[in-house]
Amino acid sequence: MAEDEPARPQKQPGRPADELERLSTSELHDRALRHAERHLDVGFFWSLLKLIPAAERVSGDEGESDYDIQFSKGLILDALRSGRGELGEALRPVFIDYLRKHPGA
Repeated sequence: MAEDEPARPQKQPGRPADELERLSTSELHDRALRHAERHLDVGFFWSLLKLIPAAERVSGDEGESDYDIQFSKGLILDALRSGRGELGEALRPVFIDYLRKHPGA
C-alpha cells in the first residue's frame, strides 16, 4: 500500500472484527476521534491529515483534494516561519519548553 492511500480495515486483537464492522462510518469516526483526543494522539490526527487528500481523490472529489494539499502546505510553511516577528515572540515560550525537554537539540 502506498503511503498516501487510505488504510485497509484490520482486525484488532481482542475485539471481534464484526463489532466494528457493524458500526456506521460516522460512529467509527466519532469513536476514533474521541479516543485520539482523550489520549492526545497527535500521530493519529497527522495520519488523517496525510490520508485525507488521497481519500478525497479516490472518492471523486479531486478539487477538495487539491485544495487540502495546498492548505496543508500553507500550514507547514507557517510552522517553518513561526520563529519570525511577533508570531515568533508569541511562540517563544513554546520553543523554550520544547528545547528544555530535548537538551541535545
